[in-house]
Amino acid sequence: MDTEKEIAGKLLEINAVALQPDEPFTWTSGIKSPIYCDNRLTMSYPEVRKFIYQSFARRIREQYPDAQVIAGTATAGIPHAAWVAEELNLPMVYVRSKPKAHGKGNQIEGKLAAGEKVIVIEDLISTGGSSIEAARAVQEAGGDVLAVLAIFSYQFPAADRAFAEAGIPYQTLSNYTALLEAAEKKGHIRPDQLERLAAWRENPEKYQG
Repeated sequence: MDTEKEIAGKLLEINAVALQPDEPFTWTSGIKSPIYCDNRLTMSYPEVRKFIYQSFARRIREQYPDAQVIAGTATAGIPHAAWVAEELNLPMVYVRSKPKAHGKGNQIEGKLAAGEKVIVIEDLISTGGSSIEAARAVQEAGGDVLAVLAIFSYQFPAADRAFAEAGIPYQTLSNYTALLEAAEKKGHIRPDQLERLAAWRENPEKYQG
């Protein structure tokens, strides 16, 4: 089994991902969504979190061997970044959503030297906005962002456009397509629900369940 499908299956098993095509969730934006993803649950499952951080580490060794620092996004990306940094024996920093309003006003916590090559670890990519902001904060602090790596992506076309416009590469260990395949195989969804679920990521604003 490939990594995308294996991680998708593990997320389903621990209920980090829930699919409700007929009774969709409502996001704060008002969008109706047939999926809810909470990758923070992976912290509580040692076998799952180990598979994830080792998959991240393998990807970095193979594709970004020059990486010098691992950066985690606050808050959900921090634990995964810590495990990845430990696995690779690399320094770690984390990125706040905005600078602190007191003290030194840091947005980057930890030591990041100008020119150091950084991998940003994120838990989930939807439209890509918050991940790109974190990467830009690293760049503004002098870091050279090699890529943003995330556990899961909804595969929204808007995310591809946003990262391309920002000039920042990104990759995910698993994604919505792999999730649907795993969910159908495990009986979480019916074959007749697949078409609606697949169409959702192309036009999420129009999904009604």
